[in-house]
Amino acid sequence: MKRAAVGAEGFVLDHFDRAAIENHLHYAGEKLLQALGGEPPSSVFSDSLEVYDSDWTPKFLSEFEKRRGYDLTPHLPELFAGSDELTKSVRHDWGETLGELVDENYLEPLTEWAHAHHTLFRSQTYGEPAVTLSSNALVDLPEGEGPQWRSFSYTRWATSASHLYGRPVTSAESWTWLHSPAFRAVPLDMKAEADRFFLEGVNQFVGHGWPYSPAYAGEPGYAFYAAAVFNEHNPWWPVMPEIAGYLQRLSFLLRQGEPANQVAVYVPTDDAQADFTPGHVGVTEYMAGYITPELSASILDAGYNLDYVDSVAIDKLGIRYPVLVLPHVDRISLATLQKIAAYVRGGGKVVAVGRLPQRAPGLQDANDTSKVEALSRRLSHEAGWFFAAHDAGAGGLLKKAVAPDMQLDAPAPEVGFIRRKLPVADVYFVANTGNHAVSMKAHFASRWTGAEEWDAFSGKAYRADADLNLAPYESRVLVFHDGSISLPERWVGAAVGGDTIDLNHGWQVDFPELHRHVSMASLRSWTEAETTRYFSGHAVYSKDFDLSVTALTSDRHYFLDFGEGTTLPADDPRKPGMHALLEGPIREVAMVSVNGQKAGSVWRPPYRVDVTALLHPGKNHLEIDVANTAINTLAGRSLPDYRLLNLRYGQKFSPQDMEHLEPLPSGILGPVRLVPETTVGSSR
Repeated sequence: MKRAAVGAEGFVLDHFDRAAIENHLHYAGEKLLQALGGEPPSSVFSDSLEVYDSDWTPKFLSEFEKRRGYDLTPHLPELFAGSDELTKSVRHDWGETLGELVDENYLEPLTEWAHAHHTLFRSQTYGEPAVTLSSNALVDLPEGEGPQWRSFSYTRWATSASHLYGRPVTSAESWTWLHSPAFRAVPLDMKAEADRFFLEGVNQFVGHGWPYSPAYAGEPGYAFYAAAVFNEHNPWWPVMPEIAGYLQRLSFLLRQGEPANQVAVYVPTDDAQADFTPGHVGVTEYMAGYITPELSASILDAGYNLDYVDSVAIDKLGIRYPVLVLPHVDRISLATLQKIAAYVRGGGKVVAVGRLPQRAPGLQDANDTSKVEALSRRLSHEAGWFFAAHDAGAGGLLKKAVAPDMQLDAPAPEVGFIRRKLPVADVYFVANTGNHAVSMKAHFASRWTGAEEWDAFSGKAYRADADLNLAPYESRVLVFHDGSISLPERWVGAAVGGDTIDLNHGWQVDFPELHRHVSMASLRSWTEAETTRYFSGHAVYSKDFDLSVTALTSDRHYFLDFGEGTTLPADDPRKPGMHALLEGPIREVAMVSVNGQKAGSVWRPPYRVDVTALLHPGKNHLEIDVANTAINTLAGRSLPDYRLLNLRYGQKFSPQDMEHLEPLPSGILGPVRLVPETTVGSSR
């Protein structure tokens, strides 16, 4: 077992053995459900399949012969050595058999058991043993992980299966390794990763994490080594309801209607299985060599979103997308290629990338190879068939096949979208995944003419047009429908020169948890003072400012503006997890009140809040409650000594990047200004 609990060390279950799985469900699963007192959970869960070296089972030879029609024994050397077509065909058949066994003896009995106990089966169906994309058809709730929206990802693997097989909900294991170490992650990091999941089709989040932490653990409490901490021990916790509301609104919205991705990228399962070697038998392990980052980027940058599809789905469901992409496919069954041929004859479009399919998959299919080659060659001359020699050329050919769903008037690889199709509307979620602002025109393929813009934080709706102006890591919902629109315009003002009020100086700052009051002539980080260098918690900033009667005119809005923040360089791509490449001018969150009334919170770009409705002529009182992270407290302590623990139980984990912690800049770093804007240029 990988990282077994104390007392549970030993061998993992044989996922190819139904009796073993049913035995486990009886002795472990039944007791777990009994402990719930007759109330079944919403689902039972299978984590990502990491049963490494899982490539055999005692009954494999007999199962292989029954399914593939020949004895594998004389061909066992081919599993370990060789690179000719005979070897690849045998390895394919070995991999295909492994996939069938795990489907029938692991996934199917788990789903049956869940249904018998009035619950659902949620599964991360990728990795090893050798499951396929369509293995997800056997589970109720496919789940993915990983925010790699511009390359092959387990997340898109799961959402694609849901789109193919009619599963309305796809969840994601979210925020694993987010901005390591554990207490370093902040709300902007959460949003930045969540938006990437939304772009891939996720509409339910399983967050990592909320670690159990008993009272005797003190502050900031325990942390899980592979996750961030999203509980009340983190000082920025007061804005969590705002983040949760954003996730809830969008998760609900992206379950409405039907998926509407235009491009299906074929998963070369047969090629992957032919690549298998002992100890390396995961279909997903090989996909990056076929569905390359360059190919994904070419499709996305051309204005399309995509799903994956495999031969099983094509054989069962047909092809329900305007365009099918075949990425470096060599092996394909004759039956699947014939379905693709019928799709082309019916008006479907195919973009083959890198090469044309040439071979039938397995040893017993050898007689079909010449037919596959001949049919592939004939199809290459059809009007609906396009060929891209390289991955980067796929996007241009897609535009010849079907109009892009979202076309930008300037390149913006960091901007992505996903569309849901309703009977009376199209819903687009658009996100800037980058750390700099973008401004351009966007053209959408929706047939509806009316356009609204919805704010997923406030729930407010505005009139929309083709201008797409997004701050770093900002997102937007656009709803197209057929009807008149009587909505307000989103404010787009112009700053009033000379009337900006500088608020950088003369702050009174209270640290309630320290019973300490500080006068700040100029804004500075808490870490610059010895007494607050290692402080994690809250501080309340306050000051007064004056406004004249003439300043508060009806054509002005006033924004409390904190600046733009600082962009960061990209991390080493080999490092697990992600974080927003932007450090805000407030570290890390601020709750703003004007004249005793809450104006809003500030933790994401644009770092400003509209305070117009709360201002009055004369003296105004401003309070800003600022919270940082728990890192500063941890940086002021020695690390726990795990030597005795490890000697007794073995080293079960390594603390997550906890060496050499330094306190992080905290508080309002400035500049802070009260900026008036006029209605000039506000039409939208």
